[in-house]
Order: sequence, then C-alpha cells, then structure tokens
Amino acid sequence: MAWLLVVVAGLLETGFAVCLKLSHGFTRLWPTIAFCAFALGSFGLLTLSLRKLDVGPAYAVWTGIGAAGTAIYGMIFLGDLVSMLKLVSISLVIVGVIGLQLSGSAH
Repeated sequence: MAWLLVVVAGLLETGFAVCLKLSHGFTRLWPTIAFCAFALGSFGLLTLSLRKLDVGPAYAVWTGIGAAGTAIYGMIFLGDLVSMLKLVSISLVIVGVIGLQLSGSAH
C-alpha cells in the first residue's frame, strides 16, 4: 500500500510541475490553484508513505515518476522537443524507478 501511495504521489508531482508551467509564474488563477492542490496531495501522500518506507528509495521513485511523467506530458501536450536521446533517457529513469521500488523495503 505504501508503494501505491508513492506512485500516486509521483503522478500528482507530474500534475503540479505541469500546472507550475501553465501558471506563468503564478499569474494565472486556475493553474495556480491546481498547482497548490497537486502539490499538497503529492507531498501529503509521500509523507504518509514514508511511515512505512525507507526515505531514499521512496523519494527517488517519487521524483523519478514526476520527472518522467512531466517530460512525457510535455512532449505529448506542450510541444516539447522529442528526440531519441530524450526517449532513451526517460526509459532509463523508468527502469531506475522500477529497480528502486523493488529494492525498497517496507518496515
């Protein structure tokens, strides 16, 4: 259950990163509100998961999901550059996230 919280928190991190861009420096109301909601949810779930998980693997999985998710979202929906190197690098992050998740023990 704790790892599920980390995964959802990582997806919410993707949401807050995208909303941060869409807020244009917190000058747009709704993306700013969405940023706050996603950030609160993401940090809240990560905090709950750390009751059972080691901080290193949990934090790395959380940031890895957020980074990969944000990069993928940007390429699909925001017109970010797509390159083979970027796709391979995102794949490596995902493989690393899976490895860290498998290595992280719950207390």
